[in-house]
Amino acid sequence: MSEKNVVRVRDVMKTEFDLVDGMDTVADVLRNSKYPESKCFIVDMRHDDDEYGIVLLSDIAKQVLAKDKAPERVNIYEIMSKPVVAVDPDMDIRYCTRLFENFGLSRTPVVDNKKLVGIVGYTDIVLRGLRDHLT
Repeated sequence: MSEKNVVRVRDVMKTEFDLVDGMDTVADVLRNSKYPESKCFIVDMRHDDDEYGIVLLSDIAKQVLAKDKAPERVNIYEIMSKPVVAVDPDMDIRYCTRLFENFGLSRTPVVDNKKLVGIVGYTDIVLRGLRDHLT
């Protein structure tokens, strides 16, 4: 990709995502999910000095299903990762990909001035960013 054709995170991110409360149970979150294709749930901040959290479907599989815990009895805050490594919507997708590799991420929230604006993952970067750039 040349410098003239920089693809930004905002160009590829998903703007529809599930924002959940940390006190919700895993069962409630799964039952009420509107966007399961994002493969994660973003845990909302409780106050201005808090940070966002994230729960991947793989976290639920590993920490609830594999351990034979009842989803009705596990709160999201018990299995979330917090604080999350978030990216800026103006970040070049090349740097976003490097960040994913450096920190072992597959998807992350996109935050602009402490406001959650989207989610981005490898699928979005490759299919919406790289592939579209090649055509």
